Order: sequence, then structure tokens, then C-alpha cells
Amino acid sequence: MMSDKGDMGIPEEESFEALLDAYGDGLGEELKSGDKVDATVISIGESSVYVNTGTKSDGVVDRMELTDDEGELTVGVGDSVTLYVVSATESEVVLSRQMSGAGTMEMLFDAFSSKTPVEGKVNEQIKGGFSVSLLGKRAFCPVSQIDISFVEKGEEFIGKSFPFLVTRIEGEGKNIVISRRKLLEAELEEVRAAFLEGLSEGDTLEAKVIKLMPYGAFMELHAGVEGMAHISELSWSRVQSCEEAVSVGDTIPVKVLKVDTVEGKNAPRIALSVKQASQDPWELVGDTMRVGEQFSGKVVRLAPFGAFVEVAPGTEGLVHVSEMSYTKRILKPEDAVTQGETVQVVVKAIDLEKKRLSLSMRDAHGDPWQGVALKYPVGSKVAGTVEKKESYGIFVKLEPGVTGLLPKSKLAEAADAAALSSAKPGTEVTLLVDAVDEEKRRITLVSTEAADGASNWKGYTEKPKGKSEAAMGTMGELLMAAMKKKK
Repeated sequence: MMSDKGDMGIPEEESFEALLDAYGDGLGEELKSGDKVDATVISIGESSVYVNTGTKSDGVVDRMELTDDEGELTVGVGDSVTLYVVSATESEVVLSRQMSGAGTMEMLFDAFSSKTPVEGKVNEQIKGGFSVSLLGKRAFCPVSQIDISFVEKGEEFIGKSFPFLVTRIEGEGKNIVISRRKLLEAELEEVRAAFLEGLSEGDTLEAKVIKLMPYGAFMELHAGVEGMAHISELSWSRVQSCEEAVSVGDTIPVKVLKVDTVEGKNAPRIALSVKQASQDPWELVGDTMRVGEQFSGKVVRLAPFGAFVEVAPGTEGLVHVSEMSYTKRILKPEDAVTQGETVQVVVKAIDLEKKRLSLSMRDAHGDPWQGVALKYPVGSKVAGTVEKKESYGIFVKLEPGVTGLLPKSKLAEAADAAALSSAKPGTEVTLLVDAVDEEKRRITLVSTEAADGASNWKGYTEKPKGKSEAAMGTMGELLMAAMKKKK
């Protein structure tokens, strides 16, 4: 004959006390109004849905609260759903999804005291805020409490339903003030705390530019988490304002430089860098630039000794004043260039270790003295303009960057010495090339007429363009003419 325990199918070694403990495990907790419960659906009726609350008492929630806009039920038996306790007795727990069911003043006071979210529908915008229908009552939500951010278009909230917190009840429910912002801030704080916990210096992540200031750009790293990139960290290129590097609304990669806890403030101070999230352009210079290569660059800064020119994003070099022009003497960079101007430069030297480039503007345009001995051969007749007079002679400009000197000693030998001496700067004159020193950049000039009235034919040619014999023929003719004159 089987024992009672055997009939019940309970192993003899298990005591009744152990079974009772197992059955009651987790069911001894008491629920109170406002508690949040993760419940499991156990059955569905025509008007109610019954759930297991994890306590000794099952819960019930109005079926309408668990339907979508088309009236279709959104849960099934076995599904888990998060609900709030409206009221609790030994036999039954009344639940609500954000307490949006048919309400009473008792439920409103319960929600107020327990800080339980209550669902309300925004009906209209009124002075200072919004009129909201809440558990069958009319409530007021100040405009500052409808959202976390500044509200520009209040009409965007009309007709929509949101969870609210009851922050004040007066006059037996005639004056109900609610806030959505407090709920959003609480949610945001949880998300923000979780994000900050995983944030480390050196991390690279996406950020959205939300505000620009003269000293830097503020960026949103995550909901409720902001950082700032100083203007010097916005670009490898030199920028005068944040607007040159980024725009509000841009989403760009940034590197976290530092996270500092600020005493007395809930949010840390986060320093960011946009440029350090990308490769340093100087790491590419060794592969992309060579001495002697020519580039087009932008003048980004002027200094007393020269101009800094950006030849590639984040890569700039110096054009010293001595490298600005072959054709005129430059005393200060402003005489040759302006900030923002685009110029042609040639790379003269590269120092990767010090991140320095030496550039030349004059070499990009060519040295006018190069090949000058061929262009102005000795004895050739040249035309120029008087540039200036000195005690030792007259300077004559033959072309931009090339100036010759008519020495005082040669001027005295000239038949037209008086005319040359009285010539003012800018006066056109015709002279002969007496000597050329391309290396020292010197051209010595003489008058076309000697003091005795004869032609100064020493080495004279009319810029011969043919063979050397043509020049010799011209010289021979001059010699013959001179000999006939003596007879």
C-alpha cells in the first residue's frame, strides 16, 4: 500500500517545510501603490489581462491598456510586461501601464505621493504651458517642463500622449501641475551615467557639433553628455574661427583628451580633439613632398621675417622675405603678399623631425639673372630706364629684376655725358653692355658714343642673332670706317 506521500508523488526525503519554503520563495514581498513590477501574462479575458506579479497575489490590468492604436492586443500568455501598482490588497493587485487607466482622485494622490508616472494627453497650448488630460482630470504642464531642451514649436506636442509626474495637487484636484521633464531627466541620468562609466581618455568616437564659441566647439558625445574641442584642436590647419573648421549639426569623429571631475557639478569636464582623431599630415610629408617641387599654397600668417604658407591641409612652411622676389627688394612680407592670398612656392628644404618646410616664392617664378650673359652679351646694344642715381654711377633697369650700372668713370668718357647725367628716373636710355658677371649679378654699361665723338665700338654689336661671323663683319665695317676717316 502506498503512503500518502507516494500518492502525492512527493519524494519521501523532501519535508513539507522545504516544499512550503520553495512555494513561498519570492512571494512574501508586499506590493504598494507606485511600485514598478515586471509581470508575466498568465491569462487574457475579454476586458482584463491577468499577470503573475511574483508575489502571493496575482495582478490584473485593463485589457485596453495593452492594445495598440488599432485595438489589437500587444501581449500574449507568457509575455513579460512592465506595469505600475495602482492599488494592492491581499487578494488582488490592480496594475496599470503608467497608470493610464480610468482614474480617480485617490489614484492621482497615490501617484503624487509615490512619484508614479501617469500617462496624459496634451490637448492644447495655453499661456505659459500646455493643457493636459490626465486620468480624466485637467492638468497644467509648464512649457519648461514639457521637454529637456528649449521648446521652439509647442504645436509639435499637441495631440500626443506622454508619461508625466504629478508635482502639485491643490484644491481637491482643481489645480494639478505635472512635469514630463523630470522623467526625461531621470532617464537621461541613467543613460548618461552608464555612458560615462565606459568613457576613457584616448577613446575615439562620433560627436555632434551643437554650439560654436570664439574659443572652441561644444559637442554632444551621447544623450546628456557634452565635451568641448578648443579651437586649436579643431583642425591640423591653422584656423582663425571655429566656423572655418566645423559647422553646427556636423557629426564628426573626435578623440577624448581628458575627463575631469568638477567639484560641485554633476557633469565632468571633457576635453576633445577633432584633429587628433585623424592622421597627422606631417606623417605623409616624407612620401608626398620633395625638395625642388612646386606647390600652390595659401598664405595663412604673416610674421616680421616672412610669410607662412599652407601647401597641404595641416602642412605649412615659411617663405623668408629674402625668398619672396628676384625682381624687387622686399623689406617686409606685406610688401609682397597678403594673408589669404594663394601663391606659388618651391620647396627648398624639409625637416621632418622639427616639422618645418623652407619655401621660396621667387624660385617658383624663375631667376631673371639665369642666362643673362646670353641674353645680354658684351657689346650688345640695350634699352632701359633710369632707375636711380648714385655718387658712383647711374642704375639702369633693363627688365624686372635685372639692373645694370653705368659707372661714373664710364659716364665721364661718354660724348653724351651731360644728357645722361641730367636724365631723371624713368627716362629711357640706350647703352652698350661692357661687362657681365652672372654669378655676382652685375652688368656694366657704357655710352654708345665715346667722348672723342667716335662710336664706342669696343665689343659693340646690335644684339647679334646670327653666327659669330656676322658680328665680326660688323666690327670690320666699323674699323674700315674709322681708318677712312683718318686719311
